[in-house]
Amino acid sequence: MPREKGQKVVASNKKARHDYLIETTYEAGLVLTGTEVKSLRAGRATLVDGYGFIESGEAWLDAVHIPEFNHGSWNNHPVRRKRKMLLHKEQILKIHNKIKDGGYTLIPLSIYFSNGNAKVEIAIAKGKKEYDKRQTLRERQDKRESDRAMSARRHLGD
Repeated sequence: MPREKGQKVVASNKKARHDYLIETTYEAGLVLTGTEVKSLRAGRATLVDGYGFIESGEAWLDAVHIPEFNHGSWNNHPVRRKRKMLLHKEQILKIHNKIKDGGYTLIPLSIYFSNGNAKVEIAIAKGKKEYDKRQTLRERQDKRESDRAMSARRHLGD
């Protein structure tokens, strides 16, 4: 059977970019069971409550919701379990040092398949304060209004 080519995004955490200031992103492989892979291929996963942590030199992803596979049997996977992330030792060390310093957390941004392999995009992020969130929304709204004005002016000039 030929392997898939390219990327297929299964789930993305849109709220993360609103709630956190993203500093550095990494791509990590995931250690999954067969029914988890089948459930992901069906496009079912939720990253909202998920977070990452480093424990005894290994990177872990926790509280990510991958629902049970519909056609699975008694050996279906637990829905929210600790899943190992595959990263290089240097990357794990960098992440660990950054999180240990305080104020930073490890959050999943998206789960996707890259050339047939399940991957997760994780980010070292710092939580935004409420006023930072309002500022971001205001900037986005101002940009949208200026784009609208520019396109209206362009259409009038035609």
